Amino acid sequence: MVPWLFLAATIVGALFTLNAYMPQRRTGAMIIPSFFGGWLTSELALHHIAWQLAATVVFVWAGALEAWPGWAGLGITVVSWAALLSNVKLAAHAAPVLEAALSAGLGDDYRTHIDADLAEKIARTPPPPRRPVNPFRFKHPGVTIHRDIPYVEGGGKRNQLDVYVPTAGVQGAPVLLQIHGGGWTIGNKHEQALPLMVHLAQQGWVCVAANYRLSPKATWPDHLVDCKQALAWIRREIGRFGGNPDFVVVTGGSAGGHLTAMMGLTANDPRYQPGFESVDTRVAAAVPFYGVYDFSNHWGLHPHPRMGNWIAKSVLKVDPERDREALRRASPLHCIHAGAPPFFVIHGTNDSLAAVEEARHFAWSLARTSAEPVVYAEIPGAQHAFEVFHSERTSATVQAVDRFLAWTYSRYRARLQSPEGMAGVAPAAASAAAS
Repeated sequence: MVPWLFLAATIVGALFTLNAYMPQRRTGAMIIPSFFGGWLTSELALHHIAWQLAATVVFVWAGALEAWPGWAGLGITVVSWAALLSNVKLAAHAAPVLEAALSAGLGDDYRTHIDADLAEKIARTPPPPRRPVNPFRFKHPGVTIHRDIPYVEGGGKRNQLDVYVPTAGVQGAPVLLQIHGGGWTIGNKHEQALPLMVHLAQQGWVCVAANYRLSPKATWPDHLVDCKQALAWIRREIGRFGGNPDFVVVTGGSAGGHLTAMMGLTANDPRYQPGFESVDTRVAAAVPFYGVYDFSNHWGLHPHPRMGNWIAKSVLKVDPERDREALRRASPLHCIHAGAPPFFVIHGTNDSLAAVEEARHFAWSLARTSAEPVVYAEIPGAQHAFEVFHSERTSATVQAVDRFLAWTYSRYRARLQSPEGMAGVAPAAASAAAS
């Protein structure tokens, strides 16, 4: 019996490994299980080896090798370990891919355009751990979190935000707004982008993570309106936490990636600012992770086309066949224009939930139209939500985003200090940029 149990366990482990390389993208019922299995295996390959090794030791001690099924299971396990180690090597490719993307989008000499003080902060701040024993440890003594601050009067828990600040204090610091994912129906501000926010706060950034109303109770564009309300709160209040309200970048993953792109592409659109139309909702840059960019599937790029129907019925509350225009209006791919801010679009090649083909097309279309730089990085072997916890790919991606934002902030400061840039700029903004 033990040899057969060992064989069954090794087959299960091998299936996890196989799924990390070949996730299901077109089989409806298996998409979510495939995502979870591939996500945890590809980002935590060494942890996966550890549990397989522990299980193997226990089974061998119990007599698994006393019959041929046990030896077959051992062979399967060795092959699985080899494949997992290969995945670890694949994850190491993220750093050069990200650097090549930055060079292609910003110029080979982009690092020379990062201000010396910002480059020095990047150099002295330890990068997020690449292969930690506990990948879910995010707390840092140098970062203080102010939690559950309301940004809409009477809005409840879905209209609250958290502010991450350097414990030592800061003045006139650049600001990052993080928008969580969860299919527009679930998710919370304290669950995603923690490695990025903690890393930036260590360098002197002020980071804001906001909740927003969720479907099916909320109907599009409630989600986007709330994100813009959070930005309006930043304009009013972030100075109390040491942030510069005139320099705000936005990021988010999955549904948050979609909302991030929409934030960048619909600045000051009165349709999405009811009651606060006069607030400036432009952002200095947008960094969407593994977003959904075309609800209408106009180009037929969704591996699972039924996703658009679900979004139409659950999020937009429209008929997907009769109101295609509503789907297009809510899609970043149909909102592209020349005045978009700089974008850094990030996606994984093995994403089960959001089509990498769509991200590719979005970045290509945006680069053809926008007057500002567009950086597109396609991370080898990365699943959806790959940077939620610490891993090799997370560390490389956080550092790449760090450099992109430093380049963006350096350019902002240079423009403010030019005669043209200084014209009409409030003294507070100018002093904040110079700090």
